[in-house]
Amino acid sequence: MNSGGIGTRDWGLGAASDEQAASSPQSPVPTVPDCRKDFPILATRTHGGESALTYLDNAATTQKPRVVIDATTRYYSEENANIHRGVHWLSQQATLAYDRVREQARAFLGAEHAREVIFTHGATESINLVASSYGEAFVGAGDEILVSELEHHSNLVPWQLMAGRKGARVRAIPLTTRGELDMTALVDLLGPQTRMVAITQLSNVLGTINPIEEIVALAHERGVPVLVDGAQSAPRMPVNVRELGCDFFVCSGHKMYGPTGTGLLYGRTEWLDRMPPYNGGGDMIDTVDIACSTYAPLPAKFEAGTPNIAGVVAFGAALGWIEALGRERIAEYEDALVRYAVERLSAVAGVSVIGEPTRRAGVVSFVMEGVHPHDIGTILDARGIAIRGGHHCAQPLMRRLGVVATARASFAVYNTFEEIDALVAGVEEVGRVFGS
Repeated sequence: MNSGGIGTRDWGLGAASDEQAASSPQSPVPTVPDCRKDFPILATRTHGGESALTYLDNAATTQKPRVVIDATTRYYSEENANIHRGVHWLSQQATLAYDRVREQARAFLGAEHAREVIFTHGATESINLVASSYGEAFVGAGDEILVSELEHHSNLVPWQLMAGRKGARVRAIPLTTRGELDMTALVDLLGPQTRMVAITQLSNVLGTINPIEEIVALAHERGVPVLVDGAQSAPRMPVNVRELGCDFFVCSGHKMYGPTGTGLLYGRTEWLDRMPPYNGGGDMIDTVDIACSTYAPLPAKFEAGTPNIAGVVAFGAALGWIEALGRERIAEYEDALVRYAVERLSAVAGVSVIGEPTRRAGVVSFVMEGVHPHDIGTILDARGIAIRGGHHCAQPLMRRLGVVATARASFAVYNTFEEIDALVAGVEEVGRVFGS
């Protein structure tokens, strides 16, 4: 525990009461179709076959269903060609496959126009694109970018880099002791120099779901655009950018059962049209001369060079898989998993669950008295249980919590209540090993 910080007792549920420890979910848990069979890797046995895999590191990356794996193989076996350039049949087939996913993504996000969907390598590149391009056009010396203490480094460092170039500064919306945004502080921070609010929809550490619609309304009253980091929310809850009202929204394919190296940026046309290109090269130009160039219209303006075509096609397969299962049903099921995990872990001696947000999804972070999270993760790994121990690319949040690191279990729709029981049994074993 760091000295001088806010202790876990202030931030979490702490030890459970006897009544809590004895309780279990009373209402029937929601069910989803058996989808574990869609994921070949879930049959893996770890450490030379000693233990079945219990994969609870889904906030880092999700596993891939067979339809995604097959889509990648099929593309390279049957459709591989460069897009938007060739007149031959194979290039046309590849172009059709790629462009179909853009329309699919438009519908998935609820965007108005397909041109507002930009394919990127992931949420990190999407944020870097906006920070660099928007910052070049609209941020000057003395201006401010608002983030929050919940942010992943990917929604901090790009803004810091841009602010350093432009003479601007990054300011943070503080948290309450429940692990929620201090909305009163947000109102106070929004000022005449605010040029952007960049905020996560769902914390990758605490699972806090931020009130995006309220944040957008407050920012827009002052003419400030809002970027939403949806890396954690897009895989596990319905997202509609027009209902949220945000100006930019980013997400990563690899956290949505899709391939690594894929992602999306949604941006309102009125902003994207006014922002300069982020990368230069092929397919993003209109005319080129030695001295200067003009640029293609959206979305090509922000997609220079040959993209990850196979990845985008397979990402489309992942989006289709999510839609077939049903985002509302996924959210309902995962919410039940999280509630059960919080209840069971809170009943373990020496364990404190971090944060007590009113709305929580996806992840549960916890600490154990006298035990470093890396040691928790190592002992659990010996039992085939994969969790994450560390600062989770959120060092400012760790300092705010007053801890060096946490252990984090994060869930996907293929996880089960039995796996949570195995996690709890493993954590209890950690306590016995360390005498906690």
